[in-house]
Amino acid sequence: MESGGVSLEDLEEYYMVVNQTFRSEEEGYKYYNSYALLKGFGVRKEDLECKPDTKIAFRRLFSCSKEGYRAVKHFNATNRKRQPRALSRCGCKARLEIELHMECGEWFAKIFVDEHNHPLVKPDHTAFIRSHRGLSDAQKADVIEYGIGGLRTHQIMEKQHGGYYKVGFVSRNLYNYVGKYKKGSKDGMLNLDGEFFYKYKTEEEGHLQNLFWTDAQSRIDYDAFGGVVVFDSTYRVNKYNLPFVPFIGVNHHHSTTVFGCGIVSDETVASYVWLLKAFLEATQQNPPRSVMTDGDRAMAKAISMVFPGTDHRLCSWHIEQNMIRHLCNPKLGDFRKFVYHAMKVDDFERRWVEFKDKYEITEKDEWINRMYELRKKWSKAYTKGRYFLGMQSNQRSESLNSRLHKNLDRRMSLVDLLEHYDLCLSRIRRNESQLDAEASQTVPFTDLHAEPLERSAARTYTPEMFKRVKVEIIRLVEWEIAEVTRHHGLSRYVVCLKRRTHVKYDVRFSFVGPLLKSVSCPCLKFDSKDIPCTHIFSVLKYLGLLTIPSCCVKQRWTMKTKPADRDGNLHEWSERMNRYHELRNMASLHLFKASRSMEVSKRVIDFLQTILDEEMEDDSDEAARVGPFPPYFSGSNQAATHTVLDPKPIKSKGARSKKRWKPFHETFLANQKRQK
Repeated sequence: MESGGVSLEDLEEYYMVVNQTFRSEEEGYKYYNSYALLKGFGVRKEDLECKPDTKIAFRRLFSCSKEGYRAVKHFNATNRKRQPRALSRCGCKARLEIELHMECGEWFAKIFVDEHNHPLVKPDHTAFIRSHRGLSDAQKADVIEYGIGGLRTHQIMEKQHGGYYKVGFVSRNLYNYVGKYKKGSKDGMLNLDGEFFYKYKTEEEGHLQNLFWTDAQSRIDYDAFGGVVVFDSTYRVNKYNLPFVPFIGVNHHHSTTVFGCGIVSDETVASYVWLLKAFLEATQQNPPRSVMTDGDRAMAKAISMVFPGTDHRLCSWHIEQNMIRHLCNPKLGDFRKFVYHAMKVDDFERRWVEFKDKYEITEKDEWINRMYELRKKWSKAYTKGRYFLGMQSNQRSESLNSRLHKNLDRRMSLVDLLEHYDLCLSRIRRNESQLDAEASQTVPFTDLHAEPLERSAARTYTPEMFKRVKVEIIRLVEWEIAEVTRHHGLSRYVVCLKRRTHVKYDVRFSFVGPLLKSVSCPCLKFDSKDIPCTHIFSVLKYLGLLTIPSCCVKQRWTMKTKPADRDGNLHEWSERMNRYHELRNMASLHLFKASRSMEVSKRVIDFLQTILDEEMEDDSDEAARVGPFPPYFSGSNQAATHTVLDPKPIKSKGARSKKRWKPFHETFLANQKRQK
């Protein structure tokens, strides 16, 4: 039911706010800020008016953080030392003005406007709004108490209780309990819900051989960003020395996203075939368009068998390390040109013959000859225009591995690995959520005299991708249209460099009536990176377009790429633990305040004791009802037909340790230092 276009619910909410009274101006701010947290916007303190004779504050204005606009002088500044911050203000009129009633000494709401001219923030993004960030006094005390150093679990509990003699147990009791809890968790891995996917394989004796898992959010991410997948099997981050294989990609902010993870017992073709088939099963038989690997031969063979239509390239970082190991200057410098320099295929083949003649390459140079056989997977001459989104190395996979490496040691089990993997995944998703919040609430800064296409790009792409697109738009001044031909809906534009007119590109636009349907450029940047090149933007400007056409915008680089709300919390807690968390968080702040007074502290203790004495006896819940429940401890898509035993420890290729393989130049320099 509505009245005058306003719902009864809105009217009730309005009167709830305007009828509030506050004991102080600060209390009024806290109330409006807590209201803003629930609604999804930030608050800024504006004018504070004081009596001219007594200097007593009597009026305060609180506004939406998006009130007003950035001053024009900031747009015209010419001596900038850093990139201006993104624009967050949009002239929102929402506000609360409170005034002091001099006779009763209370503040009351004088003006309340609750209409916003911008989208409100999602609940999982409010934590990134400035007015809702900050440490409470109780949290500050916890930081000081626990922030002395890297504390282990039993040390933290000693701090919580005020000393080891008040804890009631020794570290061995804690380790025994944790071990028992983890065993229960491991047994529970056989019961996963439908949204979480995992698959495993055991050998004849029942020991785990291979394992693959991915959660619901990773599967959503793969649907949106799974065009290019990167994986690297060079890390061993568990006590069994099993290769850890994360499936990595890039999201709409061009930052790391995780599609799933695998563990294999050996680096054979059969193991990798099993792993890739499990990945395909999790992704509804939807293989990636392109993959990037570290160059493992078994992995390459498995990819050709399971992903026959997928483009495969080698990681340039691993190639670089092998170059340093097998080559020396000047041979190294000449070979590096084949990797990174853009050239035509015919030029590559001709220069390769010259390279072999110059350095007298023979059949004994096995690595160089093998690299020539694989040239289509690493040379810029062959990889140009192929869909890899600008990625040349698997450093994103290395980044995830390094995070895990900091938290794991050789004694940890696979359950430990899964827990720490979840921790890293939660951090990655929290970072993405923060970037999403910034992208949805701000617009990248553009100069007043910026190209209309640049302003359009700022409103279209995520901030990080706008930076990359802006580079292409800024270079428009270097190019011009030299020739235009049109024939049956297909227009051809010759775009040439102003200073060197022999450098030209034949850009083609396809029209259906007045609508632009497709574009193409021989530089192939749009095909390989999904962003329009300078040459395409040159034609758009020539046509007088003020906004970027939809056919030139790939959804994967925008905020529209996926509708899913992200939840960075990967643990599901029991109802009892959820109640405990709520009580603990609420009590923490109030107990800290009570601790300031001996009398108040005693009253609180007596009150709590009275409440507890009235409660029924504890029903001694099982340990599993107390702790967290990661998603892989709750349901299953693979039936448990027998007991799964721990994997057998293995030796990796070359008898690697759990550490990442170090390239030749690192070990060489380390040995040189030791000799000194």
